[in-house]
Amino acid sequence: MSKIIAIAKKELKTYFKSTIAYIVLMITISIFNIFFFLIIDENREASLRDVFKVMEFLFIFIVPLLTMKIFAEEKSSGTMEFLMSTPTTNTAIVLGKYLGSLMFFTFITAMSLSYYFIIEFFGQPGCLTVLSGYLGVWLEGAMFIAIGMLTSSWTKNQIIAAISSYLILFLLYFSISFIKYFSGITESLIRYAGTWSHAENFIAGLVTTSDIVYYLSGIAVCIILTRISIENRLWR
Repeated sequence: MSKIIAIAKKELKTYFKSTIAYIVLMITISIFNIFFFLIIDENREASLRDVFKVMEFLFIFIVPLLTMKIFAEEKSSGTMEFLMSTPTTNTAIVLGKYLGSLMFFTFITAMSLSYYFIIEFFGQPGCLTVLSGYLGVWLEGAMFIAIGMLTSSWTKNQIIAAISSYLILFLLYFSISFIKYFSGITESLIRYAGTWSHAENFIAGLVTTSDIVYYLSGIAVCIILTRISIENRLWR
C-alpha cells in the first residue's frame, strides 16, 4: 500500500510540474465559471443541474489531455522498463498512477464547490441533489481517467493515446443517440453501456446501485486491462 501511495504522490507532483496541466486547469475553471454564471442568469434558479451537465461534457475533452502521458511518456522516455524492473509490482504501479491522476482530477472538481456556496447564499438548493450530482460527475470522471490510462498503456505516442481515449469516450457518451435504431435487449444494452443515462440519474438526485456498479465495474475493468497491457510485450 505504501508503494501505491508513493507512486500516486509522484504522479500528482508531475501534474503540478506540468505546463499543460496548469493550462488545462486554468481553461477548465474559466469555462466552468463562464457557464455557471450564464446558466444561473438564464435559469434563475438555485440549481447546479445544468452546470453538472456542462462539467460532464467538458471532462470528455479534458481527461484525455490529462491521462495521455501516464504510460506513454514512460515508454517514450525509456523509463517504463526500469519502472517495471523495480521491486514494485505492476499492480501497484497501475493503481498508484491511477490514484495520482484521480487526485488531480478531484482537485479540479473540488474547485467548483464554490458554486454551491454561491447559490446557497442566494437561494435554497437541494443539498442532497447537489451532493449526488457531484458524486455522479466524480464517478464519471474517475471512469474516464481509467479509460485514458488504459489507452496510454497501448502506445508510446501521447497524441495517439489521447485520440484513442477521445474515440472511446465519445462512443460511450453519444451512444444514447443510436438507441432509436434498436429495440429489445440491444437497446437496453446500449442504454446501459452509455454514460449519459447514468450521469443523468445522479444529476437528478437519483442514486442507484446499478449506476454505482456501472462506474465501479468500468474502472475495475480498465485497471485490470491496463495491468495486462503493460505486461504484454506487444504493446511495448
